[in-house]
Amino acid sequence: MFPISDEARRSVLNEAERLRLLSPTERDLIRLVHEPGYARWLDQIKSIGGCAHPIYLAGHTTIRDAVTGEVLRHYDTSDEPGGRMPVRCRNRRETRCEPCSYLHAGDTFQLVRSGLLGGKGVTDDVRRHPRLFVTLTAPSFGAVHRARDGGVCRPRRGGGVCEHGRPSGCGQRHADTDPMVGQPLCRDCYDYAGHVLWHASAGRLWNRYCHMLRRHLATAAEITQTRLREHLTLSFAKVAEYQKRGAVHFHAVIRLDGPDGPSSPPPLWATTDLLSDAVRSAAVQVEVHTPYSPATGERVIKWGEQLDVHPIRSDAFTESAVTDSAVAAYVAKYVSKSVGDSGGIDYRIQDFDSIRLAPVNIHLRAIMVTCWRLGAMPELEALNLRAWAHTLGYRGHVLTKSRQYSTTYGTLRAVRAEYQGGGLLALEDRETATESAWRYVGSGHSPAEADIAYGIAEDLANQREIRREMIAEGWKYVL
Repeated sequence: MFPISDEARRSVLNEAERLRLLSPTERDLIRLVHEPGYARWLDQIKSIGGCAHPIYLAGHTTIRDAVTGEVLRHYDTSDEPGGRMPVRCRNRRETRCEPCSYLHAGDTFQLVRSGLLGGKGVTDDVRRHPRLFVTLTAPSFGAVHRARDGGVCRPRRGGGVCEHGRPSGCGQRHADTDPMVGQPLCRDCYDYAGHVLWHASAGRLWNRYCHMLRRHLATAAEITQTRLREHLTLSFAKVAEYQKRGAVHFHAVIRLDGPDGPSSPPPLWATTDLLSDAVRSAAVQVEVHTPYSPATGERVIKWGEQLDVHPIRSDAFTESAVTDSAVAAYVAKYVSKSVGDSGGIDYRIQDFDSIRLAPVNIHLRAIMVTCWRLGAMPELEALNLRAWAHTLGYRGHVLTKSRQYSTTYGTLRAVRAEYQGGGLLALEDRETATESAWRYVGSGHSPAEADIAYGIAEDLANQREIRREMIAEGWKYVL
């Protein structure tokens, strides 16, 4: 046995001391880069775009010739680092995973745009169908501070105060970034119960609105509603957006097709003007009612007074702001947003103390508290207000569409996976059988892995920005 010299002993001790002085992330980074499969892991994280919270799977997939039984392709995670494979989390929220939200927004752009211009399985004739871009808002639940392009927030010539002794106006000029924007002038006057119950009923209100819109179209055409389907189909795609006051409003693309959907033209009497009139009249008349409660009564849920209706023009009309691509980009922009972008939170609330400690402003906390208190009432139990307190009572999907509007997220993802799979296209001419077995084995990153994934995502975002700038400057031939 060879004796250990004093110099070697000091070297080991010095190295241990240096490691002790490193942060946990730095020590984890040293561990990670010395892993035998580090290079392959790095390739995996690059392939999922630097996803912030990947899902790890273990298993295998085997593709065989259905006739001969020959193995055409086999993949097994046993040879991967840690015996697992990362896949994207697919979270649409930018606050949770920016790389996946960017991909989701791109899919949304294609989904909405194909319903306006065709493509992705939709005929090009849809661009000649009547199409509107409609914004439906929540009603007022009380006066709030607002930014008015340099104008006064809420001018009141005679001054005055509310019944609680607070000023009923505001003479300041708020910037969009002012934290006062969206806050009530008087929280005691604000109808928090009405705000919460409107959110909880907004999905039903939209569904009833679609039925009412079909009824008004049938009335305008002087036919019965039951026969409307023989003449045309109403298609739509809508996205929900939170305002600064914490109230949801809807942006919707509404289109009229023939009886067979987008592949058939609507009748000649189904014009853009007729659709516009029906959209406006249906919005005024539609309403739903909340369950009766001794604390809140029976509320009538209606749209707000603000209603914007714009015909959608072709991209060739450069003087119009409401064009096919502009509308698709607008919807895609807001599909990655959530209540967190209005100062709220994007995770579920488990108990009342979580509301008290939530990093939100007083107004949003009051809405969450109202959700929690109303959710305890047996007569309002069906609204699941406590489960959706983090979204201020709104429990609808951020994006919904009618079945025949355009393609689906699943179809877009399948096409992308097939493209990224490369060689799978060569198997199209053969009858194959696929055998797969997969299981969940973990999720998320260690501290060092999270830093590296963030760097990869940032590099990819910078590359996209450089590409956009080069295209704008006329460098298409280089790309």
